[in-house]
Amino acid sequence: MELQGKKIILCVSGSIAAYKAAYLLRGLIKLGAEVQVIMTPYAREFITPLTLSTLSGKPVLTEFFTKDNGQWNSHVELGLWADLLLVAPATATTMGKMANGICDNLLISTYLSAKCPVMIAPAMDLDMFDHPSTHRNIELLRSYGNMIVDPASGELASGLIGKGRMEEPEIILEKIKDFFSEKKNC
Repeated sequence: MELQGKKIILCVSGSIAAYKAAYLLRGLIKLGAEVQVIMTPYAREFITPLTLSTLSGKPVLTEFFTKDNGQWNSHVELGLWADLLLVAPATATTMGKMANGICDNLLISTYLSAKCPVMIAPAMDLDMFDHPSTHRNIELLRSYGNMIVDPASGELASGLIGKGRMEEPEIILEKIKDFFSEKKNC
């Protein structure tokens, strides 16, 4: 298994493309990775934590602590644990927060604490993707050393056709395998 022993945090933000996270998660698990899922509060509106927890075999983290028992979900420990932090889908809001250090949820706190490489797969409507602020945030994220998986072109949830679709899970999985393969060969 190509990702055996790799620890990956899959961060899911609130986009219609969140359904692709289930396919991505399943692919990571099949390749042997251990995956911890973190969701933003809005992501829960698009796909349930139960779906992703069932696929990962771990509780999905959405808050800093579990309200019913007070268990702390340490963003610092998560950031130290992972070999890769993958944000897929990454909305314009999430990327803006990442680029500018606006730390108001567990996903962003974990990103800011992460000591591992970060891969980001944007997903949004074409006008949002094409906005100068989105391009600035993507370039800023690249300048921090983050890897960006460019979105694909095609039909979007709005019915418009253009660039902004989160890249397909199979392609993202290939990029992850290539990343770890290149890292091993260094």
